[in-house]
Amino acid sequence: MTAGRRLAAAAVAALTTAVVRGVLDTSPPGGPAAWTRTNHRGEPVSMLEGPAVAAGLLAGALVGAPSARGALAAGVAVAGAAGFGLVDDLREDTTTRTKGLRGHLGALAHGRLTTGGLKVLGIGATALAAAAVVRPAGGRAAHPVARAADTLASGALVAGTANLLNLLDLRPGRALKAAGLAAAPLALTGAGGGVAAAVLGAGGAAVEQDLAEADMLGDGGANAVGAALGTALVLGAPRPVRLAALAAVVALTVASERVSFTRVIERTPVLRDLDAWGRRPAAPPVAPPVAPRADAAPGAPAA
Repeated sequence: MTAGRRLAAAAVAALTTAVVRGVLDTSPPGGPAAWTRTNHRGEPVSMLEGPAVAAGLLAGALVGAPSARGALAAGVAVAGAAGFGLVDDLREDTTTRTKGLRGHLGALAHGRLTTGGLKVLGIGATALAAAAVVRPAGGRAAHPVARAADTLASGALVAGTANLLNLLDLRPGRALKAAGLAAAPLALTGAGGGVAAAVLGAGGAAVEQDLAEADMLGDGGANAVGAALGTALVLGAPRPVRLAALAAVVALTVASERVSFTRVIERTPVLRDLDAWGRRPAAPPVAPPVAPRADAAPGAPAA
């Protein structure tokens, strides 16, 4: 794939993201309140970034995919991740407070389907469908059992990456920075370079408002970005690299059930500085008022 094709994919993704975001701002489906949430500072933030980024990824992947199969696979993976993520964003039952992969799977085991559980099933199904369509780097294994295993591993990578990016979307810019760092080397070479370039383009168009804490990806946007990254890996990375990436994604996902990524980042200087780059500084703590001394004369200043 030529460098021009990758640049075109990035440009189309960035332009589409910006245009769709502007259109959604003028007429958000269901009204602005449906898309407004409260961020970690207790301030309102819009989730309209999510569908805008998903639209940019779809347009950029269509331009940058190496083949019709690659375009279909990226489209199915991104659309599925965005669609089921948006269902969770807009229809989540906040009274149950079911959180985490283990929580949603536990609810399913007890016969209760949460929007998060629906998202797990839906993204898993669309990721597997995308993996079945795509021709991965290195080709498919000859034996039917090996081909089935390869498809399952590729589907798990796409779904797992979608979930992992969503786990990082807890602070402004964090998920987009992680996606950019992962997509940059993928965009330089290989059949997945165009899809990875679309990730860079869409993320570049959205990151300013994300860092300004006016917008956030939400599940719809973060899942879509992760699914696009996973598809780029399946398209362009050899089998050993895909399996290593899958192992890393699974390990991080399992760790997230017990360890706070935010705490790990805050305790690691390099990660802390990268995470904070471009973001508004934390508000300084407000000192409590000093009570006057009991022995102070009336009208005397407090000590």
